[in-house]
Amino acid sequence: MRRALLLPRTALRRLSTVVPPPPPHPTSRLTLSAVDGPTEPPLVSKTLPAYFQDDILEKHGARPALVARQEAPRPHGGPLSHNLGDAKHLAWDFAEFDRHIEALARGLLDLGVKKGDRVGVIMGNNSAYACLQWACASIGAILVTLNPAYRLPELVNTLKLVGVSHLFVVPRIRTSAYVRMLCDAFPALANSKPGEIQEAALPDLRHLIVVDNTGDLKQYERELEGVKPAVDFREVMVWREDTPEKRIVHDIIDSLDMHDVINLQFTSGTTGLPKAVSLTHHNLLNNGISIGRCMHLTPSDVLCNVPPLFHCFGLVLGNLAAWTHGACIVYPSEIYNPPAIVDAVVEERCTALHGVPTHFLGVLSEVQRRREEGQILDTRCLRTGIAAGSPIPIDLMKQLIEKLNLTELTVAYGMTETSPVSFQTTPDDPVIKRVETVGKILPHVKAKVVDLEGRVVPVNTPGEILVSGYLVQKGYWNDPEQTARVMQPDEEGRIWMHTGDEGIMDEEGYLRIVGRIKDIIIRGGENLFPVQIENILTAHPHIREAAVVAVPDSKYGEVVGAWIVREPNTAITKEETRRVVAEGMNPQNSPAWVWFLGEEGVPDEIPKTASGKVQKHILRDWSKELAKKGVGRTSSESR
Repeated sequence: MRRALLLPRTALRRLSTVVPPPPPHPTSRLTLSAVDGPTEPPLVSKTLPAYFQDDILEKHGARPALVARQEAPRPHGGPLSHNLGDAKHLAWDFAEFDRHIEALARGLLDLGVKKGDRVGVIMGNNSAYACLQWACASIGAILVTLNPAYRLPELVNTLKLVGVSHLFVVPRIRTSAYVRMLCDAFPALANSKPGEIQEAALPDLRHLIVVDNTGDLKQYERELEGVKPAVDFREVMVWREDTPEKRIVHDIIDSLDMHDVINLQFTSGTTGLPKAVSLTHHNLLNNGISIGRCMHLTPSDVLCNVPPLFHCFGLVLGNLAAWTHGACIVYPSEIYNPPAIVDAVVEERCTALHGVPTHFLGVLSEVQRRREEGQILDTRCLRTGIAAGSPIPIDLMKQLIEKLNLTELTVAYGMTETSPVSFQTTPDDPVIKRVETVGKILPHVKAKVVDLEGRVVPVNTPGEILVSGYLVQKGYWNDPEQTARVMQPDEEGRIWMHTGDEGIMDEEGYLRIVGRIKDIIIRGGENLFPVQIENILTAHPHIREAAVVAVPDSKYGEVVGAWIVREPNTAITKEETRRVVAEGMNPQNSPAWVWFLGEEGVPDEIPKTASGKVQKHILRDWSKELAKKGVGRTSSESR
């Protein structure tokens, strides 16, 4: 099995020429699965706006900061700028970015936003979102990042849960028309005056601010027709610097504390109702800095930031990791769009690319399609990035190195509640560790792997991953019961975040993620780990994606069920799928049930959250229903 996990020799040669191996140094080998991260360099004790002024703007003011390829130059009005000499789309250096942030911060004060107010955002990846990330932090407001995929009940529940007072939206993304949806559902909202929204279902909401993403004035006007409380984002910006708001903003910045909550991110809700995670300046700033260091980011890097900004992947691993190192962010499109991503990488000469497995699979397909059509695509500028969000199939890692030149691609592990990253690989790690593990613990972080009684397990033994340190959230917003359930003190009073993830740590401190504890399949008393089975399946050339879940069984209690997305123009069968696992692992792990997405009686797509995580609770429900009908059963001879 190990041979199947090794990289091709060409990839190994190329990696060895790009990143020389670190000099040998003595390391103590672990016997128990507990690690403390390095304590150098020290943590930064600043707020986000102070760091932006002192460490980003002062050092990198004239360097490229943000390119939004779907936006025209000057979408928010304001003084003329050189736009990095690019007339096609928005392109700011850090000084221009700062002018927009400060104009927005003054505008937020003018709207009545106060320290501690919750400011909600429903948008794709755009410059307004980027400005809000820093402007809200500058005045002590709390940015509430909302999933654009929410339907009305989910949206109303989340807005009420955290008491959003000011809501920034785009008119629509794809078929979701947010302004119209709210106004049709709540006529009282539609008929309110700007700043005076009175709607019983949303008692805290006062302002509705709309960012035009239509690119068409007439369409924009149609979207807002009859929406009396709507305020155009361009009207919020206060460009004059001789106003009282300028002094007030700077006074507020001086009064901020690094432990103030500045961001509420909702857990992705793969298993139930989302909870609002409370994150501080200290959490986010230091995690962004650590992530960028693992990638070896410099001001010369250009990061194509594909993951959505409502998720910690786009907001922290993308925006903050790049900007804290003076690197440039590129938004290829408002929402995920493989052709736009490929165009951005090539035309902007991006050096880094972020994504979850679904994102990367789409990019690889687009690159392959273009190359088969005879197009010459030069991706040699790429070197690094992060693959995260859900387990990364080993075969996918190989393809990204071979086909996109992501020779220094890193893998990160974490959760929203830990700001989010606690483990990450680096380009200096041995290749096999970079494809089989999520790396080592980050600086100033502690982690341990424990059994059901909370005892630290020996190395190479599975158990639950617990994390502690500066990166742990303050708690779930207004939910002390759920907070106490997952954030528990040890005998010394140190708070540990219980991740719910099963992991295995080796003697060097590298961590392998086995899966969610609740996703483990117990077949006849034996624990089977879905991630391991999925890795074997996706290594097969005819299988693009695989998701493995437990299926109830009268004999064994549970057996393996596999949901398969075939590669185009291939026809692997259920029995062949079963043999792939039986021969690559053992017969116990081979699926008793196999479902090919899109076949008759089987759904067309694997259900995922907007951040790309497979919703296995939905797959388990589908599996039960199909199994009851006998749909998907493989040969029972070796069950």
